[in-house]
Amino acid sequence: MGILSRASYVVRSKLNALLNRAEDPTETLDYSYERMRDELQEVKQGIADLTTQKKRLEIQKRRLEENVEKHNEQAREAVRQDRDDLARRALEKKKEKMNQIEDLEGQIADLQSTQDDLVEKKNELQSRIEEFRTKKETMKARYEAAEASTRVSEAMSGVGDEMSDVGRALERAEERTDEMEARAAAMDELQESGAFEDALSDEDEIDRQLEAGRTESEVEAELETLKSELGTSEGSSDRSGGEGEVDVDADVEAELDELRESENDEDTEESA
Repeated sequence: MGILSRASYVVRSKLNALLNRAEDPTETLDYSYERMRDELQEVKQGIADLTTQKKRLEIQKRRLEENVEKHNEQAREAVRQDRDDLARRALEKKKEKMNQIEDLEGQIADLQSTQDDLVEKKNELQSRIEEFRTKKETMKARYEAAEASTRVSEAMSGVGDEMSDVGRALERAEERTDEMEARAAAMDELQESGAFEDALSDEDEIDRQLEAGRTESEVEAELETLKSELGTSEGSSDRSGGEGEVDVDADVEAELDELRESENDEDTEESA
């Protein structure tokens, strides 16, 4: 196989594959159906034209037949008038018209035969078109059902073109999310370890640790101060609370003494 032959074969195969992918069977069936209908319409138009031509010949034949009758009457009238010459001329025209009628009858018969054949073919073609239309609609319904079933199956299995794109998009999004989460965790870990130093600060890691130690010492000192203050306050409160208890006991005793004196006075008065 030569180079040109191989190139032509490759081009034809590529073009055929492209056409197969682009072809929609339902559209092809509809197009074929319309083409058959157009052919049927052409056949009907041919039958109509043929019928029109036959009718013209039949009209011409009737006119010739009228002329034949006319020439026959002329010949009779010429004979009655003893005009054999006129009778002969009338009969000659009659014969001429009869010959024309005979020719027309042959043409009309041929046209009628052709018309009958065309009508028979038209009826057969029409029957085939109706049969094709039924098969076409059935095939279209089957194709659409198969196409819908295929789409559903591809969607469920994820092997379709669109679902494959969606699946790849989800994979890319998941990979990107994992990458961002890992990056964020790494940044937090480096931040906690002090690997990232403040670009606007002159402190290094040692300065920060010393500062943290000073802060912790200050906090401890302040905590001890608060504890001392709270301890002193609690001691003062205990001492003041004891004096208050002594005063309360003295008052109670005084009130009891008054009650006893009152009771003694009442007993004395009752005895008197």
